[in-house]
Amino acid sequence: MRVVKAYKGIALEGMLATWYARNTAKLHADFKACARRIATRLPERAWVLEVAPGPGYLAIELAARGYKVTALDISETFVQIAREHAAKAGVTIDVRQGNASEMPFADGSFDFIICTAAFKNFSDPGGALREMHRVLKPGGQASIQDLRKDAALDLDARFGVGTEHAAIPVDHPDWLRGQARAERFTRIVEDQEKVGDLVGGYRGKPVTGQHTQAVRLEP
Repeated sequence: MRVVKAYKGIALEGMLATWYARNTAKLHADFKACARRIATRLPERAWVLEVAPGPGYLAIELAARGYKVTALDISETFVQIAREHAAKAGVTIDVRQGNASEMPFADGSFDFIICTAAFKNFSDPGGALREMHRVLKPGGQASIQDLRKDAALDLDARFGVGTEHAAIPVDHPDWLRGQARAERFTRIVEDQEKVGDLVGGYRGKPVTGQHTQAVRLEP
């Protein structure tokens, strides 16, 4: 049975989304570095999809490099914010509102899919993987980057921020790899070209590469 609810936890809408956008705007250099790393694996003018782009900062950096960028977010507020940011930056991005487990795109639409700091919050992660597989072109790649399963335990010890994420199975690389195989991805490897430290942190606390996992998927 399909899970309708798009989020685990609080939906990022309204004032909460605006607050998030304002705080992550401070990480401009990180988003630029993210785009630079992604560019090392993509041909010119590749079609790129960012799933759950939030305010759109990474999508903007990719579009500025000449890629044809589409961004899909469930949050209506983030869609509006991302469109405004893209217009202000003078780049063209097709920003859509929609669910990662029911993407409004044709089969084989994208060369590369990137999803950072969001996958653990999807209520239907298997459906999201299925859709990523469907909309990737043959030979394309998807990169999913998020907290490790044990990250919350370490962060709790350092910052006292809580350990609820430790129980979420999608945070575990073995679960993610197994689910990706079930959704017909044929190559599932650790992504050595991490986009970088997990942008945005965890509950406002710094999150570094040691707390993250990165998995590259190929159809």
